[in-house]
Amino acid sequence: MIDTGDTAWMLTATALVLLMTPGLAFFYGGLVRSKNTAATIMQSFVMMMVVSVVWVLWGYSLAFSGDIGGFVGDLGYFGLRNVGAEPGPWAPTIPHLLFMAFQMMFAIITPALITGAFVERVKFSSLLVFTVLWVTVVYAPLAHWVWGGGWISTELGALDFAGGTVVHINAAAAAVAAALVIGRRRGITRATVPHDVSKVVLGAGLLWFGWFGFNAGSSLLSDGIAANAFVQTNTAAAMGALVWMGLSWWKTGKPSVVGAATGAVAGLVAITPAAGFVGAWPDLDGYGNIFPALIIGAGAGLFGFYAVRLLHRVRQLDDTLDVFAVHGIGGLWGAFATGLFAVTAVNAGIANGLVEGSFDLIWRQLGAMGASLGWSFVISGLIFLGIKQFMPVRVEEDEELAGLDRSEHAEPAYQFDEPGLYSGGVSTAVSGAVADAGTGATSISAESED
Repeated sequence: MIDTGDTAWMLTATALVLLMTPGLAFFYGGLVRSKNTAATIMQSFVMMMVVSVVWVLWGYSLAFSGDIGGFVGDLGYFGLRNVGAEPGPWAPTIPHLLFMAFQMMFAIITPALITGAFVERVKFSSLLVFTVLWVTVVYAPLAHWVWGGGWISTELGALDFAGGTVVHINAAAAAVAAALVIGRRRGITRATVPHDVSKVVLGAGLLWFGWFGFNAGSSLLSDGIAANAFVQTNTAAAMGALVWMGLSWWKTGKPSVVGAATGAVAGLVAITPAAGFVGAWPDLDGYGNIFPALIIGAGAGLFGFYAVRLLHRVRQLDDTLDVFAVHGIGGLWGAFATGLFAVTAVNAGIANGLVEGSFDLIWRQLGAMGASLGWSFVISGLIFLGIKQFMPVRVEEDEELAGLDRSEHAEPAYQFDEPGLYSGGVSTAVSGAVADAGTGATSISAESED
């Protein structure tokens, strides 16, 4: 039966999650060199177009309609057939259409996260092909495994409240595979710095705001679990930001603005799989309800900070915006921490974690983490390798030098020169690229170099 309160909340939560993708666009757009700003923003924005169409046609059906061997759904909901205003099987108090739309927002932002690994060099046309294939072949089956009645939820019994495996580990593994296939940026030998810190902080703020819908909305009800997830989300984000900022202050002598923004995102990532399962501290009922979120957020800031520094030393990998360090490490830590801190006192429908003396959930979480990493890395790499056989996946050298704003879209984010300079295409844009050569660039943490 439709509940108007639940429906109103879930309409709001769905809109909040959609806002995260423009937030990510600004976050990524501020981190890259100025000549790639508009192209980077477009790579996130286009996901709202492409994935929305894929999802309503077949993506939602593959994730949530029926079950084929615990692996994928069928096409019972193809084109939203049998998906209407009445409640569906996954959320009995809201319209089935609303549940579909809420899940669509997760499907939109996940491939947008991947783009951070190969910004400044990927061809836009290849990105579109990759997105359609990836949502169909990688995202939809994994969403089915975890949330749609597939084997991770029914047989393995692992927990993922709002997307630690489905969104963050999934995107991070795909990001590494894509960065390896596409190759390093030309002429980049060390970490570079963001060109617009204000955009980075604006994007992080929008992500933080939208994340309340991401996590608290995953309760699918306007209830105490949603309220708990809301508080855990904010607490972990704050702690992640403080720890990352503090480490940058300690290492460089200055508290990094970009580091604080990145730490907040890392904290949000880590609390995502746990937000609806943690909150009560054993033997301190009524006094320590947010301690797990503090630990999870602090771990995300600590592990993410050092992961950035470590991965920058891997010369074969140019994960431009440190997607794996933030979303991969944060997602892995959050999924593992769910196995540590989950308690039935918060959510009666789950198993207790290690804090209540049970090791069982730890092993289940490790299995889900490994399956998500392996599936996404292998299949994502194969998709990009397959695309390379039919079309180029990265721009030419002169186009990369000119910047993707000019070479791919003929619309620079910042019009510094005389009107009409870019109308001649790449050849005239290259001549203007010299002025851009010394502008800022793309690592999420200027403090990441020793």
